[in-house]
Amino acid sequence: MSDRPIGVFDSGLGGLTVVRELKRLLPNEDIVYFGDTGRVPYGTRSSQTIEQYAREDESFLLSKNVKMIIAACGTVSSVAPHTGDELPVPFLGVVGPAADAAAKATKNKKIGVIGTSATIASKAYEKALLQHDDSFQITAVDCPLFVPIVESGWIDRNDQVAIFTAKRYLEPMQQAGVDTLILGCTHYPLLSDIIGDIMGSGVTLISAGAAAAESAAHKLKQDNLLTDKSGSGKYDFYVTDRPDGFQKIASLFLQEDIGANVSQVAI
Repeated sequence: MSDRPIGVFDSGLGGLTVVRELKRLLPNEDIVYFGDTGRVPYGTRSSQTIEQYAREDESFLLSKNVKMIIAACGTVSSVAPHTGDELPVPFLGVVGPAADAAAKATKNKKIGVIGTSATIASKAYEKALLQHDDSFQITAVDCPLFVPIVESGWIDRNDQVAIFTAKRYLEPMQQAGVDTLILGCTHYPLLSDIIGDIMGSGVTLISAGAAAAESAAHKLKQDNLLTDKSGSGKYDFYVTDRPDGFQKIASLFLQEDIGANVSQVAI
């Protein structure tokens, strides 16, 4: 057993989808969350830059004595998952768990993937899905405006800017007749109401963050790394830009006030 915290990182606040699910699945666990808000988004960067950022993020979490690191970032998980091979603690990304969930969910073998430009260009989700079944028909679309929309807090299901943007991005998915859609960036579940309204109830949305959290819970149990302490876990949040905007949206998303637990750091 281990009382050390779980480490989670993302380019911004999208990785809170993982934190929310971890909180539900493992309420006794401590969590350290690192959001690289000063350099968001990662999805438009070169692969070399993404790899550099990933290593720096992982190094920061290791300095907090974490027992596991979750790359709650579709871009890092797609472009630089190999950075986790060098770590002294278990490492998980979001691609594999989300692909597994989508493969189980689809009935017509038509699966959609939306993600950042770097994620879609990497074809990581396609490769992972085709390992399950090479007859899957995959439609992949990059949605570069979704991250800044979420980071701006425009996530209400009636927000006209978000709705208009989502309709443009999701049109190829509707034309392809997908019955399962992977939200391949952990920011995107914050737009799940809008995406769900557009795609309709017949399409299953797969949250990469939720799938990763479930995989992490299984791995921690398997490796006997769960805490044995009672009571609610402690959550510490670190960002590389001003905490105020992050505090507001994160508190809304996690449905609790996290203001006092957010610190700005430089890496």
